[in-house]
Amino acid sequence: MKAPLLALLLVTVSATALAEERAPQEPRPQGPPPRDTRPGGPPRRYSIEQATSDRAQLHTIAFDGLAFLTGDFALDTFLPPGKVSDYFGFQYMRDVDAAEGGHNTSFLTRIASNVLTILDEGQRARLLALAREQEADLRRFAEMRFPLIRAFRRNLEGDLPAGSQGLDLNAVRKASADLYELDGLLAFQRAKVMGGILRDLGAGQRAALDKLKFGDSRTWPDLPEPLDRRSMPHEVNVAVMTYASEMFSWYAGSLEADTYFCPERHGMYFGGFGMKTAPAMGKRNYSISTSLTGDSGEAFLAALMPEQRNQVTALVSLQRSALEEIVRTRRAIAGELRLFLKGDSADRGKVLSLSRRYGALDGEMSTLYATAFAAVGRTLSAGQRAELARLRGSGEIGPRGPFLYSAPIAMPKAVETGFLFGAPATRSTP
Repeated sequence: MKAPLLALLLVTVSATALAEERAPQEPRPQGPPPRDTRPGGPPRRYSIEQATSDRAQLHTIAFDGLAFLTGDFALDTFLPPGKVSDYFGFQYMRDVDAAEGGHNTSFLTRIASNVLTILDEGQRARLLALAREQEADLRRFAEMRFPLIRAFRRNLEGDLPAGSQGLDLNAVRKASADLYELDGLLAFQRAKVMGGILRDLGAGQRAALDKLKFGDSRTWPDLPEPLDRRSMPHEVNVAVMTYASEMFSWYAGSLEADTYFCPERHGMYFGGFGMKTAPAMGKRNYSISTSLTGDSGEAFLAALMPEQRNQVTALVSLQRSALEEIVRTRRAIAGELRLFLKGDSADRGKVLSLSRRYGALDGEMSTLYATAFAAVGRTLSAGQRAELARLRGSGEIGPRGPFLYSAPIAMPKAVETGFLFGAPATRSTP
């Protein structure tokens, strides 16, 4: 048995052993997913079942593989701010938009500006206070991703600490659990403040919100941004705009919308967003391609030899039980947070515990991805590398990074990664 395949199988055995920890499996949904009817066009289907389908997952994983094998640490760090604490239905509202404007760079700004205009000065001040309260933890969340990103790169490059055989699954799971616990705390704080504001809305404010339709951005007037960006740090402004947009999707949406995620939501360490979303930065009214992931994923798989391709396609089955548990965990977290909308108090401990489990599952999946991508990378021919570079080069090039979310920053200093290989602490320069 060849070494790359053996490495993948060793991780797989460890991952399979985790099954005893998991809750009983729910039956997989049967039949077609629910439809979202768009006025003026054919029905489109978006649902959690579609997002977790084998086809959607395979093309997304393959797209990440292409991005990872043709990218670098800096591009791997790109992460849209909306992917943090995303339990408020905004991603679903993006995907089902009747005007198909959900992936335009103006989409979030338009709905956030409408919401902030409807809120009174005191309500806007509460969102601003939340942004300032969360500013340090939002930065910490982004920086906590750096060791995982660098470790996956080291594994790809064969730059292993002395005595290490590769990534330590349990160490990655713990680091990811720590990260997602912080994600859960940020979501809890966000839901508490947003729920309080929504419960305090006056009748006129509710009527104004109700005129803005979930899933149809054509009902959203084009308004100027009501906040002066110059009066606050960039990170605070981004946070307030994010809260305002999510507050509307949460208010007008549903538990199912909150549970939904795009297929790219997990394993966000491999540069997929750096390849897909970074080119949109700084461009007004720019629409991100909704077909890029699937088309590029298919092209990546076509460029591989059968044994290499099997390393990638096998991931769909290897991750299936973890992905199914993630759906149940997301639904439980989202349901708990919705208690704030009803005037009740969500259970902070429950949210954090569920978030840690979510993170462990995502860490498990990410380890599988990193191991398979490294196995493929070690066996690429010169001709294949040139073809993958060509596939990546067919897209637009955006900022090079590295990034704190979507904002370019200086290259981080040495990042500790040894603990993710089961080795003594070592610092590695990205």
